[in-house]
Amino acid sequence: MSELIIAVDVREETKLQDLLSALSGQPVWIKLGFESLYAFGLSLVERVRSRGFRVFADVKLHDIPNTVGAASRVVTRSGAQLFNVHCSGGHAMCASAREESAEEASKLGLPRPLVVGVTILTSLSVDDIHAVGYLGTTQEAALRLAGIGQRAGLDGVVCSVQEAASVKGAFGATFLTVCPGIRPAGADVQDQKRVSTPRGAVLAGADFLVVGRPVTGAMDPGAACAALLREMNG
Repeated sequence: MSELIIAVDVREETKLQDLLSALSGQPVWIKLGFESLYAFGLSLVERVRSRGFRVFADVKLHDIPNTVGAASRVVTRSGAQLFNVHCSGGHAMCASAREESAEEASKLGLPRPLVVGVTILTSLSVDDIHAVGYLGTTQEAALRLAGIGQRAGLDGVVCSVQEAASVKGAFGATFLTVCPGIRPAGADVQDQKRVSTPRGAVLAGADFLVVGRPVTGAMDPGAACAALLREMNG
């Protein structure tokens, strides 16, 4: 069954507390990205977990394998149940994140966090990816990057809904797809280029749907979240 991740990208304590209170009790994950982690530090992961949420640390690690491996150990110690790296960092870097996070979790007696690889950001169009050197369509580029992650032992990838079915077809049903760019029917797509409705994402085989501003920017975030869950379930 597809799961919902709410992107809580905030830097004000009051806003953070208001959102967590509004989402309390709903069966969702919380994504903590650059803005929130830079504002509050990695200790925010445990603060959010203590409120009953599972946490996706959206750290997008991308560096030499040794550095990413060491950072993956730190993220694992934070208690995050899911974190990500960039597949474009290459096989050795992705493998280091997967292996060292597993070793750290075992040492601490914790469940191993899921590690997924970012393919092509959903804010990029085909012209954008050509400008930075990727060949072919966004789907072709995403599949090449997903292959790097899969061979390195990652649990899945971050990709748009448009690529989710192809990723599943190429790498199997258990290879996870985490899909941002989700917008309720009729909502403003904002800076996203490759978007889908919640129900469309579920039908495409997305394992995790990532939604931010349609919930966090709503007058009633709790109600907006509940509506998304209903739409996901048809």
